Order: sequence, then structure tokens, then C-alpha cells
Amino acid sequence: MKTYLLSTLIALMFSVVFCRLLIPVLRRLKAGQNILVYVKEHTGKSGTPTMGGIAFITAGCLTAVLFLKQVDRTTILCLAVGLAYMSVGVLDDFLKCKRKENLGLKAWQKLLLQVALAVCCGTYCLRAGLTELHIPFFGKSYALGGWTFPLAVFVFIATVNAVNLTDGLDGLAAGTSVPFFLALGIIILLQNGSGSIALLSFCLTGALLGYLLFNVSPASVFMGDTGSLALGGFAAAIATFTGNALYLLVIGGCFAFSVISVLLQVIYYKATGGKRIFLMAPVHHHFQEKGHSESRISYAYFLVTFVLGGLCIVAIL
Repeated sequence: MKTYLLSTLIALMFSVVFCRLLIPVLRRLKAGQNILVYVKEHTGKSGTPTMGGIAFITAGCLTAVLFLKQVDRTTILCLAVGLAYMSVGVLDDFLKCKRKENLGLKAWQKLLLQVALAVCCGTYCLRAGLTELHIPFFGKSYALGGWTFPLAVFVFIATVNAVNLTDGLDGLAAGTSVPFFLALGIIILLQNGSGSIALLSFCLTGALLGYLLFNVSPASVFMGDTGSLALGGFAAAIATFTGNALYLLVIGGCFAFSVISVLLQVIYYKATGGKRIFLMAPVHHHFQEKGHSESRISYAYFLVTFVLGGLCIVAIL
């Protein structure tokens, strides 16, 4: 247990140092965020450095590598998958900064890369025999066999985009991810007794805590798609490879709510000829339009995720 706690603290410190070093570099490179014009509350944020995900993802991965006692293929793949998704985000953010607009990779290009990585991960699950699926709150698990592949592909695509959509307010995605990765790490420990994948989850928790010092409202830096795609990739990999894909839907309920709110908005808008369920989607913008501050919304998401994670942990004890 000391190892997990120490690794979390070291990742936190690395993240703070890396953020302090990276932010001035991003400013000199003029790697500023271009704000969507229809989000009027965010006009003052234009030019805030983006791609901050490089700092905390590097901190989390570096700490995990330093503390790993047993190197196994699955943990290495988790690291590789997270970094691969981060690379997609870096390319997307780079193109946005270069073009000075909020459009990097085209939607089909981004989706194609995401699907390719998801297919690779689904194939690995089958070949490595990672077909077990734990059922939250019931203490049961089932071997899915060949159904593991489509489930894994869906989970990766859905999770990556859910986290990406949640990254819309200062501290929102990072603040929601802290209790998410913390709870996921504890659940893996309770199920297996120990594990290098749990260690990675704790390292990401610490790295995110360090990053939040610079990302709470008003943010000094944004994670960009660099960070959000990486977090989604890590979340999907850690959960899927340990048989905890369904916990993504429970503990990551706030992430899922972001996707669901967008889908509902689009469907209702088209079905009713222009009417809306929410003032703006994803739903965190609806709350913002209702007059709630970014800090309050981010704290609410953190609290909900913390409670959901706590319930899942208590159910296993």
C-alpha cells in the first residue's frame, strides 16, 4: 500500500514541475486555445495555452514506469494505448493552433484513428484471454468469449469520446477523472490483491491532482485533446483489460451523461424541427447557461463521481 501512496504523491510532484515548465513553452510557441464562438462565456479564454495534457500524462506514465516491479504485456499495452491516443490528440491540437481555429483533424480522420486503436485492443483481449466481465454490485463475473471483441471496440470509442466531450469547463474533465481513476485503482486492488495496472491508475490520479493546480477556474492551461483523448484511452484500457468495462458506465456516469446529452439533443432537435432539450449540449454547458459557475459544476461532477466510485468499492468489500 505504501508503494501505491508514494507513487501517487511522486506523480503529483512530477506533474506540478512539468506543468510549470511546459506552460511558458506553450506560451512562447503561441499554442493557445481557439474558443468556439457560440460559447459566449468562454470568449475571455481565447489564447490560453493548450496541450497541457503532455505534462500530466508524461508525469503519470513516468512514475508508473519507475515504480513498476513486474512488467507484464497488459500494463505495457495500457501505457502504449494511452500514449497512442495522446498522439492523436497532439496532432489534433497542433493543427488547431497552426490554423488558428477550433478545427484540427476532421471528424472522420479522428474517428478512423480511434477505431483502429480500438480494434487492436479488442483483438488483444481475445488473444490474451481477457474475456472476463465483472458485474458491478452483484459480485459476479462472466466469460464473454468472442463477444469481448465488439464490446471492447465499443467501450474504447465511447469512453474516449465521452471524456473528450466532458472537457469543456475549467477543471471539469480533470476533476472528474481524479475520483474515477482513484476508485478504479482501488477496485482492481480489491479484486486482485495487487497489480501494476492499479499502480498506473493511481499514478494518473496523482498526476491529475497536480495538473488541477493549473486548471481550476480560471485555468492557466487546458489539457486539450492531447489530454482528454489520452485519459479516455487510459480509462478504457485499464477497465477493459481488467474485466471492469461495466464500471466505466457506473463510476464514469458523468462522462456517459455528456455523450447521452449530446445524442438526445441531436435526436430531439431533428425530430421536432429545431426544438432543444438542453439550452446547450454537452449538458455542462446547459448548467452554465442556467447561471452556475464553472467551479460549482466541476465540483458537482467530482462529487458525483466520488460517490459513485465509493458505492462500487463498498459493494466489493
